[in-house]
Amino acid sequence: MTKKSLAAALTGLILTAVTLYGADFDIRKFGAKGDGVTKNTVAIQKAIDACTKAGGGRVVLMDGVYLSGPIQLKSGVDFHIDGTAKFLASPDIKDYPEWPDPKHIVSENLPRGNRNACVIFADEAERIAITGRGVIDGNGTYHVEKIDKPTNAGGWSYKRKYPNDESLPRVVFFAGCKDVLIEDVTMTNQPSGWSYWLHDCDRVTVRGLQILADLKYPNNDGIHLNCCRDVTVSDCHIECGDDSIVIRANSRSLHENKPMERCVITNCVLRSHANGVRIAWSNDGVIRHCALSNLVITESKHGIGIALPTPHAKDYGREKTLIEDICFDNILMDGIYYYPIVISIKEKAMAEAIRNLRFNNIQATGANFPCFLGREDVPIENIVFNNCSFTQVNPEQKDMQMVHATGITFHATTFTTRTK
Repeated sequence: MTKKSLAAALTGLILTAVTLYGADFDIRKFGAKGDGVTKNTVAIQKAIDACTKAGGGRVVLMDGVYLSGPIQLKSGVDFHIDGTAKFLASPDIKDYPEWPDPKHIVSENLPRGNRNACVIFADEAERIAITGRGVIDGNGTYHVEKIDKPTNAGGWSYKRKYPNDESLPRVVFFAGCKDVLIEDVTMTNQPSGWSYWLHDCDRVTVRGLQILADLKYPNNDGIHLNCCRDVTVSDCHIECGDDSIVIRANSRSLHENKPMERCVITNCVLRSHANGVRIAWSNDGVIRHCALSNLVITESKHGIGIALPTPHAKDYGREKTLIEDICFDNILMDGIYYYPIVISIKEKAMAEAIRNLRFNNIQATGANFPCFLGREDVPIENIVFNNCSFTQVNPEQKDMQMVHATGITFHATTFTTRTK
């Protein structure tokens, strides 16, 4: 083979690789500056638009701090934040208006102030990703203010600076998307809003995330999965002022009711000022076929919370809740300052049943034993405990919520379940 023919062959291979895997779109070539001061919203969106128009690829951030307002991911785009880069959300609340005319959602029925505003949005996109060893900084410091004495249920020492219908309700919001990957990214300094909300998405993989929110900020959930199917979440470290991982089926903001099903959560370390894992809320629909395993949950209000409350605060669904066929396996909980496991159904909650839940190899230490509060007309049935141990801390310790179980004398009372 001559040098000319070899060069032609290599060129062909390179072009084939670009065609198959997509090219890189460096946002600096679209005018972005990583100085932490220049607002790069327009430049980043131009790179995203060019990438999807070319058939897909990576939009790359590297070597700098890139300040930006809200951006929208589109089909085929891997938003890649290199380990040398930070994506810094604008501190100005005026930079976050409603997304106009979203296809997949009914915005007036959304929870959290009925707003669809967010930092990174995707609406019915396919083959999208957020990857890289870099950082998403929510700039939440500018969205909260300190209060002298916590008066809220979460015991948070900060509150939102803006009313619910003006504040930033979430950082990343994907609605009606398919084939989603979120991998390796660190998110920090979230405002009082959910870190990631995946709403009616199919075939979702989330792995290797660091979600490091301030536990003193209200309502900054970690990974919020709602009405999704075929989801895997693995190898994540999550610290949040609100629930670390949420599994729900609230369809009220969708055009049709959708279940939450076929979900795996594994190999995660969780810490929360609320629930390590929360399943369902008010008037959710069907949640089924989920497996949660190899979790470490520490210094949290509840380890696993399955609570169906009375509708309130605009965050409620339109269906009877049915939770079934959920397996919890190999879970260690320590420093739980309320209930390690709680299942409760309030009087006015719309619910059909909670059934077929299996708890295997659970070891928990905290303020109380598991708690089950049912209703005569809503069965809680076929709940199985196998090889589980629950240890209650010294009951004389009072202010457990504020100290997160630090310094408590353990091994006051223990009960263990074993089945053959």
